[in-house]
Amino acid sequence: MAGQGARVDNAELLKELRIDRHQREDAPGSSGRGPWIAGIVVVLLLLIGAAGWWLLGHRAIPVQTATAVAPSAGGEAGAVLQATGYVTARRLATVSAQITGTLTAVLIEEGDHVEKGQILARLDDSGFKAQLEAVKAQADSAHAQVAQVQVQLTQSMHDAARLESLVGRGLVSKQSAEQARSQVAALRAQLNAQQQQARAADAQAAVAQVNFDYCVVRAPFSGVVTTKDAQVGEIISPLSAGGGFTRTGVGTIVDMDSLEVDVDVNEAYIGRVKPGMPAEAVLDAYPDWKIAAHVVAIVPTADRGKATVKVRVALENKDARVVPDMGARVSFLEEKPKPSVSVPQGVLVPATAIVQRDGRSVVFVLDGKQVRQRTVMPATQAYGELRLLPSAIKAGDSVVVSPPETLKDGSDVQIGKP
Repeated sequence: MAGQGARVDNAELLKELRIDRHQREDAPGSSGRGPWIAGIVVVLLLLIGAAGWWLLGHRAIPVQTATAVAPSAGGEAGAVLQATGYVTARRLATVSAQITGTLTAVLIEEGDHVEKGQILARLDDSGFKAQLEAVKAQADSAHAQVAQVQVQLTQSMHDAARLESLVGRGLVSKQSAEQARSQVAALRAQLNAQQQQARAADAQAAVAQVNFDYCVVRAPFSGVVTTKDAQVGEIISPLSAGGGFTRTGVGTIVDMDSLEVDVDVNEAYIGRVKPGMPAEAVLDAYPDWKIAAHVVAIVPTADRGKATVKVRVALENKDARVVPDMGARVSFLEEKPKPSVSVPQGVLVPATAIVQRDGRSVVFVLDGKQVRQRTVMPATQAYGELRLLPSAIKAGDSVVVSPPETLKDGSDVQIGKP
């Protein structure tokens, strides 16, 4: 009985270990689809790895660049002192009439360019014209009387000559000849007086002509009208009237060619400034515009309140943008060294832009978003942190500074901030 029980238990255990057919068909790896799935997974992994390798190989390399510049024979002049001031005009005039009169025409406006002698305004000239005609008539009358006395004198001289000849032959008395000579002398004196009166009349006519010409106001020099101070119908006079209804000027003219900068230099540093010293002016209105200038003169007086000395600075380049009373900053420069040698051929690049590749000195030049490798032969002469490249590089080319080892010819690059 005991042996039969053991055989039953073993049979039951074998049944439990038996795998059902349906379970076997559903078990993983029991069908032919298993190898295909594994193959697809392997292919995907290979594609992802290849894409990563491609992206890594074509990633833009960040670099910094510098511009190749042409060398110059002389060095740059450094600023030794800076001062502030204003643009001023050496030739500026408020134009007025030299007589008192009423304006009948004003021919200028602000901003007009005028030439020397151009008519700016006219005054009422009716009274001066009448006076001129009167004195001219008096002058003409005086000259007519001179001519009349001249004729009388000529006749008297002829009469005296005839009487002298008759006296010699005893036909007339000596008294008649003496009277004839006296008449000639009197007419000569009268002619001289009449000529003096004629000259006086001419002088009066000249004065009247000048007063008449004063009715026309003309530009004393070429320039630009900056203000218009009077209108038609107003009274203008060279003298200021107490009531304030009389204008003393028609307008103001500025000679733009005479513009310069007046700056106040601290008296503690005035010893650094010399006449003729080069300078550079920058207007407050145009901070990026540098104007070449030079020192004209140092005014020999100091401002006690500000402890400054005025310095006149001339602008070497005239421009319509420069107008009077503009604020300016002036940098006084050192004297530029005079060139002792000729300008070398080639361009200057930072020394860090030159690297070794395969035993050769090369420079990487920016070409769009890529770089091109160029073989160079640097000159032996050094220029501080720059090196001279006689060939292969042109002025204005952008070269890579400190190129990394991974940078090759044709590599994609990305310009980074220094």
